[in-house]
Amino acid sequence: MLKQPTPHVLHPRQRLPLQRWQIFPQKVELAQKLAEATNLSSTLSQLLINRGIATEEAAQIFLNPESLILPPPLEEFPDLAKSLNLLQNAITSQEKIIICGDYDADGMTSTALLLRSLRWLGAQVDYDIPSRMHEGYGINNRIVEVSHENGVGLILTVDNGISAVEPIALAKKLGLKVIVSDHHDLPQELPDADAILNPKLIRESSPYRGLAGVGVAYIVAVSLAEQMGQSESILAPMLELFTLGTIADLAPLTDVNRRWVKRGLQQLPKSKLSGIKALILMSGVQPGGGEGNNGEISLSTLSVGNLTTNNQQPTTHNSPSSNRKSLKPEDIGFRLGPRINAIGRIGDPRIVIELLTTDDMGIAMERAMQCEVINKQRQDMCSEIEQQAITIVEAEYVTSLQQNRVLVVVQPDWHHGVIGIVASRLVERYGVPVFIGTYEEDLTNEPSASQKIRGSARGIPEFDVFEALEYCHDLLGKFGGHKAAGGFSLSSENLAALRSRLSEFANYCLEIQHLKPLLKIDVQVNFNQINHELYQQLNVLEPCGINNPNPVFWTTDVQVVEQETVGKSRSHLKVTLAQTIDNQLYKIKAIAWRWRDYFPLPPRVDVAYKLRENQFNGNTTIELELVGVRLPTQSHLLFTSISPFLRTTFKYNQEHYTCGVYQNRSLNELRIKNSEGIFLVVSPGCNTGLLGANREKAMDVDLCQPQFDGLIQAAVQALEELGVGAGLTYQY
Repeated sequence: MLKQPTPHVLHPRQRLPLQRWQIFPQKVELAQKLAEATNLSSTLSQLLINRGIATEEAAQIFLNPESLILPPPLEEFPDLAKSLNLLQNAITSQEKIIICGDYDADGMTSTALLLRSLRWLGAQVDYDIPSRMHEGYGINNRIVEVSHENGVGLILTVDNGISAVEPIALAKKLGLKVIVSDHHDLPQELPDADAILNPKLIRESSPYRGLAGVGVAYIVAVSLAEQMGQSESILAPMLELFTLGTIADLAPLTDVNRRWVKRGLQQLPKSKLSGIKALILMSGVQPGGGEGNNGEISLSTLSVGNLTTNNQQPTTHNSPSSNRKSLKPEDIGFRLGPRINAIGRIGDPRIVIELLTTDDMGIAMERAMQCEVINKQRQDMCSEIEQQAITIVEAEYVTSLQQNRVLVVVQPDWHHGVIGIVASRLVERYGVPVFIGTYEEDLTNEPSASQKIRGSARGIPEFDVFEALEYCHDLLGKFGGHKAAGGFSLSSENLAALRSRLSEFANYCLEIQHLKPLLKIDVQVNFNQINHELYQQLNVLEPCGINNPNPVFWTTDVQVVEQETVGKSRSHLKVTLAQTIDNQLYKIKAIAWRWRDYFPLPPRVDVAYKLRENQFNGNTTIELELVGVRLPTQSHLLFTSISPFLRTTFKYNQEHYTCGVYQNRSLNELRIKNSEGIFLVVSPGCNTGLLGANREKAMDVDLCQPQFDGLIQAAVQALEELGVGAGLTYQY
């Protein structure tokens, strides 16, 4: 009989983050083999395996991206040669060129990059960016018509244009040449441009496949400069703008992005671009030390080891150098990028373009200050709208979330430049796809049926936002996006129908167990293993970002010794954690950003975290950045007053199951059976279960694994629908 430990019970006032933990399977033999081949520790090798790097060859390229053999871009992009010739001819003949950009960080850095490079090469070039508030995304008829009136001969789009069939057709009709450079998903119909540059049009195995819009612009700029014999002077500044835009746009940091970003992060602190220097100064980012999230608490994220310059190779993999003169992607993601993006969301993109193209340090500091002020306005606006949205959800929608499996919130007077950020925060809080919108007109009275709603959507891994929008296409005006996010518009008269249709779609593709944010965890460690050596070893993974995330570790059953809310708004949680190993107590400090709602934490918890270096008064310590917490895994299933002999059926992942509460000796247990007669038996308070056709031949399984966790949650939900949920609690 399995032992039932004393359960940990939440105090009625306490709540924990809504999460489902997915712990990577530990491949001990493969990790050891990879460790021997790469001279890494087995922990580092396991981290590589978790990122899909399981061979010595793949590991060597990952650890030393300069060894990646890059094919010439001219061989990869079919229309690149034609694009370069069109641009060179325009420069030679002094034909006017207009760059049509976008108002996000990718689009603005792309615009600045090409403006700088084309001007350096002698082009007569200007730019235009559509208004987020009044025109929306991408090249439009107004831009085309104004360009024609101003005598422009060539339009070059950046980070947009792949879906702009009508405006580009108008441009061709008016006699303008058009080059589309974009990276977004391909529509069914491509525009009739003179040339199209899009990594989605090249082979899937190409190292250029993951480029953002600024990556395509970088290739255009460098290739054109090389063709015209003037590349040396512009390579460094173009690389810096590429790095800034690539990280801010959340492009995957793999393949050529990893190689170039790694170079760019070393280049940025010694940038000669006035705008970059001003932005770094204004944001407080400094190589080797700085502030934490939002600058409210000192928690350094800037320590960097072994990075590759243009011509240098790393000499070893397990002994990173002491080079601390580089930035990390989070410096851009949390400090520099938001200041640029804030302008595109609620300000004038021309501020950023001038910031990144001026050579006057005085002007650059003025523009950087504007970015600072507007970013603060954006932060305040986001916080205010987020709190309003939470109040509305808690009052009107929270009780029906499991039934609807999607959240649709529409309110007047919300700025649609920031509602996408709020949507992401609501996804984190409630674990369901979120569609959030506001009315385009200023409303003094109640919304009318004729008014237009404009919104943003954010999804979860099992929910495709773009497919959901297509499912509702007849109710919408304009819409677009991809799997994780999208934008849409509709008449307010269709709002009720949209709620119903989205719920229908969500119920089709989402199970109950999906309605928790997914936290992917790499490997379990104990506090006695956390030290400077481990932290320095992690530097071989840099730069970390999309498709190469910062490692997430976890430790089980730790004690919360101290905890307090900190920061200007008391919105963060600072804690001291302790773990006893071989009768010795190990303590470590931790920070949890924006965790005020979870204060106080229970006295004992499992924690998931990233490692961070903190520098204070000349001392350097390793601290934790908490990303997940749950009751200890020994508290999986609790029975209280429930009676045995309860039975029901349910469906999970398109398969049918039966489940029930049975009595085994003096204890109740949950049994789940599939159509083939295989049982999963879960005893209260245990983190392992029995799996098999009968108890005698059953095997022990780890209930922490997501396939069992999801199945148990679905069974508990089915029993709750019988009205007995008060006696059965699943706390994992």
